[in-house]
Order: sequence, then C-alpha cells, then structure tokens
Amino acid sequence: MTASDGYLLDNRQREAGERFDAFATLFDPTTFRHIEALGIEPGWRCWEVGAGGTSVVSWLARKVGPDGAVVATDIDTSRLAPVDHSPVEIRTHDVGAEEPPGEGFDLVHARLVLVHVPDRTRALSSMIKALKPGGRLLIEDADPALQPLTCPDEHGPEQRLANRLRQGFRSLLAERGADLSYGRRLPRLLREAGLHKVEADGFFPMTSPACTALEAATVRQIRGRLLDAGLATDEEIDQHLANVETGAMDLTTAPMISAWGRKG
Repeated sequence: MTASDGYLLDNRQREAGERFDAFATLFDPTTFRHIEALGIEPGWRCWEVGAGGTSVVSWLARKVGPDGAVVATDIDTSRLAPVDHSPVEIRTHDVGAEEPPGEGFDLVHARLVLVHVPDRTRALSSMIKALKPGGRLLIEDADPALQPLTCPDEHGPEQRLANRLRQGFRSLLAERGADLSYGRRLPRLLREAGLHKVEADGFFPMTSPACTALEAATVRQIRGRLLDAGLATDEEIDQHLANVETGAMDLTTAPMISAWGRKG
C-alpha cells in the first residue's frame, strides 16, 4: 500500500491537516489517559505506528524525556517534520508489510491505523514482536459498522443526506480493504496474540466543533471519490457542506475502541 494508492485519505492533501487537528482534539485526551495508566516514565522507548500528525508524538517525547526514545513511523511522514529531533526518530515504514523498526520497546501505540491496513494480522504481530517482555501495547481503532451514522438523530432531510454521504464514505473504505468492524475485535485479538491483562473501552464523541470540522474536512477530501463512484452529486455535496457550516447539526464520528495489554 502506498500513500496515494491504497489509503483513501492521503496525508498530502490540504484537508489532512484539518483532520489531524480534529482527531487530536477529539481523541488525544483518551489516548493520553490510557498511556498514563500504562505507566509511561522518563527513559521509555516508544513506537508510534502510523503517526500521521504530531500531537501524540510530541506528547510522548515530553513524557520519555532526553533519556528516552520515540520512533514515529508512517507510510507518509510529510507532516512529521516539526518533531524530527531528539528524542524523536522519524521513519517511513509500512507496518503491514515490513519488519518492525527495532525491538525492546516499552510501549507500542497505533491510533486509527489498523482498520486501513490490508494485512492487519501481520501488522499486529509486528507490533507485539517489537515489544520487550512486559512491554505495553495500546491499539485504538474505529468501528464504523458499530455506529454507521453521521447523524444518529435522523429527523430531517439534512440529517438523511449526511447519513447517505457517510454510507458512501464507508463503501469507499470497504472497497480499499478497510475492516469496518475491526475495533470491536481488538480485545479478543490481543488475547489470542498472547498478551496479558487485556482490557478495553470505547469513546463516542458527539456534537462538538471538532466533530463538525472533521466532517467538513473529510467530505472535502473525498469529494472527487464520491463523484467518481456515483455516490453523490456536486449539488448534494455542496448542500451537505453548507448544512455542516451552520453548526446546527448533531454530528458524530465512529466509536473509537481502545484495547491494551502486556507482553509476557
């Protein structure tokens, strides 16, 4: 999978930065809470898989300090330049096709990554292989099939249009090999992979400026794909973006399932 061919949402598109900002606002507090609970300390070695943006990498770097290390990888590292300094190391890497960028990590973390990776089994195995004994794995991924709607309260034509466009988005993801029900399987997959003390929870943001920003950026980013596939017209997309711009719609994202465990 290349940055432009396999992945529906290209990091080099202008809207990608807006999406990363929205993800940071929506999900960073949950991610940081889990990593804190896993016991992160100065000196830890961390692998941030599919880093995309800089918010989690920067936070990890502050936590591990100058004696630690953060290896941040992605198939497209173009947005990671601002954090390319010690203790951070940036590497171009495909977690589903390449060997891990080292071993002996105290923490390996991936957020909203594996659902898009064609060989998820290999990717998960690679991340576990990279952990030291007792190391912690935290996987956080979406489950769009668990809650497939943009507007759960579908009370008018604006909400029905939003939900139809979300259905089109999900179809495009599935065509590219995304597993739209992956998140719910994470606890079982971590146990089957031999991890200990496996736990999980879910977060479902709804009705916030970040949800609105994420929806607008995503639709603009996939506009051409929706048109090419005949899933929407220019007029429908323009109308939806205008509806979103009012700020009066109760917009949601797919639930994010966080699952974690320790290597024996």
